[in-house]
Amino acid sequence: MAEFDLVVIGAGPGGYVAAIRAAQLGKKVACVEKETMLGGTCLRVGCIPSKALLESSHLYEQATHGFEQRGIKIGKTTLDLAAMQRHKLEVVKTLGGGIDGLLKKNKITRVLGHATITAPGQVTVQTKDGPQVLQAETILIATGSQPATLPGIELDGDRIGSSTESLACEEVPKHLVVIGAGAIGLELGTVWRRLGAKVTVLEYLDRILPGMDAEIARDAHKVLQRQGLEFRLGTKVTGAKVTRKVCEVSIDGASSIKCDRMLVAVGRKPNTENLGLANVGIETDKRGFIPVNAHYQTAASGIYAIGDVIGGAMLAHKAEEEGIACVEHLYTGYGHVNNNAIPAVVYTEPEVASVGLTEEQLQADGIEYRKGTFPFAANGRARASGQIEGKVKVLAHAATDRVLGVHIIGPHAGELIAEAAVAIEFGASSEDIARTCHAHPTLAETLKEAALSADGRAIHI
Repeated sequence: MAEFDLVVIGAGPGGYVAAIRAAQLGKKVACVEKETMLGGTCLRVGCIPSKALLESSHLYEQATHGFEQRGIKIGKTTLDLAAMQRHKLEVVKTLGGGIDGLLKKNKITRVLGHATITAPGQVTVQTKDGPQVLQAETILIATGSQPATLPGIELDGDRIGSSTESLACEEVPKHLVVIGAGAIGLELGTVWRRLGAKVTVLEYLDRILPGMDAEIARDAHKVLQRQGLEFRLGTKVTGAKVTRKVCEVSIDGASSIKCDRMLVAVGRKPNTENLGLANVGIETDKRGFIPVNAHYQTAASGIYAIGDVIGGAMLAHKAEEEGIACVEHLYTGYGHVNNNAIPAVVYTEPEVASVGLTEEQLQADGIEYRKGTFPFAANGRARASGQIEGKVKVLAHAATDRVLGVHIIGPHAGELIAEAAVAIEFGASSEDIARTCHAHPTLAETLKEAALSADGRAIHI
């Protein structure tokens, strides 16, 4: 029986980062992961491979439709999807190996196999060589999540698939039906639309990007529709079947759509089954999430949980912050995550990014605010690069001027939102952003101008 200060179950972004931070603080740490490659869903079949395909498909679309108007003629462009997929896999392999190296560098014991909490302070791992028992003062659950589905739809791992299957297509589908207009559905729908597929997005709600600022979501809807995505909002999917390699999607129990592939992107559910939670008195809520307190402690003494398994925003960077905060509170006495300063990004083109509160949340809470907006069309760098769609929106408290939320649709929104996250984390005012000198010409000037606009004094519009 091996003894450790901390055993982390799961080597995704939350788990491996927590393990590294604990090791930095001088603790003896083991990290258990059932997959051969480290990095969790994010690295293997999520964030990283999807971004590799998004970048590659964007370059392909530019080469086929965008370069010529900029004076670049390259002749006939053809698609080598197999090479594009190989690039994706190489990116994943390289980063996975990097995480393995980080664990070794920090002297973290890696255990390959499925972990079960068999008793307080005890984790049993089913390895290829048989069960291995780990004794630990503290156990941290960071097992992440998996794709969810809908009643009447059974994933077959091929024609009716989740994001995992959609990332691995060996040929461009002629017609892809995407169920769900959230980040995953729109990103992967965009990939295959760029590469030549007809893409139809079905969404139960009357809008896309649920949870994001409604005004920005409406702008994104218009842009993506112009690009070729077909949307059917307010649509309830009631079933799906495959006949002779053709998918038939049932809608509202009355009509159907035929396609050759389906992507079910209706959210994710926590990986909390077969962990042995009942052995230590931990009960999940009705959705399968593990309840925790402000410091990520479960109902069982010495057992903590972070990331997707505890709910909230199911984002890799949120899990990382929670992992570090949990470990630091354990071993230094302080650790905290400001959930209001966690950004969210949708990597379409243009990108959509958000941090803080939306207008709808402010209105629902009765908080008085001022709004400032600035379009990328009035920004010199955006004009020079030919990326003029979108805008920046700053929401500031009416009385204190503190920045309450920032929402962006436009080029490199995912990078620009970092400044807004810092502003919210430090309790900055819109005046603070407006008074900060931003380099010219840069896209970041749009945030400065939107902050000026919140006070009615934007300069360049």
